[in-house]
Amino acid sequence: MSESEPGRPTLAAEPPQPAQPPAASAPAAPSAPEPRAGRRAGPARGGWRRWVKPLAFAAGAVVLLALPFYLEEFWLRLGFSVSTAIIGAIGLTILVGGAGQLSLGHAFFLAVGAIGYTWLASEPSTLGTRSLSGLGLPPLLAMVLAVGLAGLAGLLFSPVAGRLKGIYLGIASLGLVFVGQHVLTSATPITGGFFGRRTPEFSLFGFTFDDDDPEIAPFGIPFERAERLWYLGLVLAALATWFAYGFLRSRPGRALRAVRDGEIVAAVNGVDVTGYRARAFLVSSMYAGLAGVLYALSIGSIAPESFTFEVSIMYLAIILLGGLGSVGGAIVGALFVAALPLVLDHYSDGLPFLSAPGSGGVSYAEAARYVYGGAVILFVLFQPYGVAGIAHAVRRRRQAAAFKKLAAAGGSG
Repeated sequence: MSESEPGRPTLAAEPPQPAQPPAASAPAAPSAPEPRAGRRAGPARGGWRRWVKPLAFAAGAVVLLALPFYLEEFWLRLGFSVSTAIIGAIGLTILVGGAGQLSLGHAFFLAVGAIGYTWLASEPSTLGTRSLSGLGLPPLLAMVLAVGLAGLAGLLFSPVAGRLKGIYLGIASLGLVFVGQHVLTSATPITGGFFGRRTPEFSLFGFTFDDDDPEIAPFGIPFERAERLWYLGLVLAALATWFAYGFLRSRPGRALRAVRDGEIVAAVNGVDVTGYRARAFLVSSMYAGLAGVLYALSIGSIAPESFTFEVSIMYLAIILLGGLGSVGGAIVGALFVAALPLVLDHYSDGLPFLSAPGSGGVSYAEAARYVYGGAVILFVLFQPYGVAGIAHAVRRRRQAAAFKKLAAAGGSG
């Protein structure tokens, strides 16, 4: 043992400590598995797929914008009629499919929009022995106010809509059609009575959607009334679709679905059932009002007898075929139901089973009713979720096949 250093106290020798076993080294962190051949790791995997839908929408928009350069006037007018039906059908599917409220009074709100626009945009005039009133407002302002009038009509009916449901609401809304027809037919200075009145042309900041005011001919092709209305209907239908998607995915849209699926559960969770039903009717009636304005522009004149109970049934058939609550389904259903009578009329001379109206045979309008009526029966029996249900089933099968393929690839690795 070595000597102690001077000035430092001597410590007792410590007993020898037993030898400690060597510390076990911590297990190394497992390295990330190398990606198998044929698979892309990380976010790069499937990155190209996220561009498919935007590119498809962009390509579809380009095609729709270019169609007026190639189509005849009949097809352009048909497209404007389909745009009108799309807007009205989206409004009804928000109410029936989104909120679970049955409405058979959609035709009444279309009539309010159409007649409201005509009265607001027309100048006072005299037709025969009839004196027709009007405010002579700018057409754009008249369109906005007509949509607001339809919304106001829906808001006045909303206390009834908020407290009724199912067939009871359907019967109450059906009364709007019959009462509305009587009142509007009697209001001759506003509606023109039984014979109706002419609809003023639409204009936007001095640009008139008419044949030659102003004259425009891009690439040497004259753009007249049909071409201009095509773009008007396309823009308004796109805006209505965009708003509907946002509305149904927002908090009010989720609250409406909660009310539809179970009002007691929704009320327990703090949802104002009566209030949200009333708001759904308000939004639906405003959509119908805008569709009514476009219908008046498409026909060129309005009469109360144009908005009958059959119009409400037609819109109900549209959303049943497309799928309740589906905006995309409403678009497909409107394309089928609104276009079918006009296409059959256009090709009636070449179809042997069709005859001229009033000749005793089957007219194009009756044939169209038979076709989409039979389609509604088939869909209700075999595909109650409509076209949207078919698309959803196909998407689920593709996802199941992809998961199955991924599981098989993982098991083989």
